[in-house]
Amino acid sequence: MSDQKLTFEDFEPGRTFALGPKTVTGAEIIEFAREFDPQPMHLDEAAGLASILGGLAASGWHTSAMFMRMMTDSFILNSLSQGAPGIDVMEWRKPVLAGDTLAGHSTVTEARALKSRPGIGIVKFRHEIANQNGDLVCAAEGSIMFAMRKAPEAGA
Repeated sequence: MSDQKLTFEDFEPGRTFALGPKTVTGAEIIEFAREFDPQPMHLDEAAGLASILGGLAASGWHTSAMFMRMMTDSFILNSLSQGAPGIDVMEWRKPVLAGDTLAGHSTVTEARALKSRPGIGIVKFRHEIANQNGDLVCAAEGSIMFAMRKAPEAGA
């Protein structure tokens, strides 16, 4: 890949970016939970086994944070991303347990230039993350703004 960063024009509908893999450790589940979501099933293996989650489980918020890191490593850091206006869908389909290996993909579903911000386009994505068994653990939809390679000319 060249040193040129991805711009809005590079995100055509149908383009897919691989995410991961990322192996989740018990230590990181506990560390995240202590800081942000200190529920028993996220802090203790026995409590996780006693819950409907079936083991020491990452918080859904932790799952979202890991997904964000995978997306950032996959294409955001190599782009002219201008941030995001929000997320439309975030679904935690199955528990993420200590020892799981996560991987998935982000697929461009729409791309359009912003009339309100010349030189910026908005790209909508569908993201899916699965565990090592192929079970979908997280699905999300949202948009990201990217700078254009060349700003449109005035009056265009």
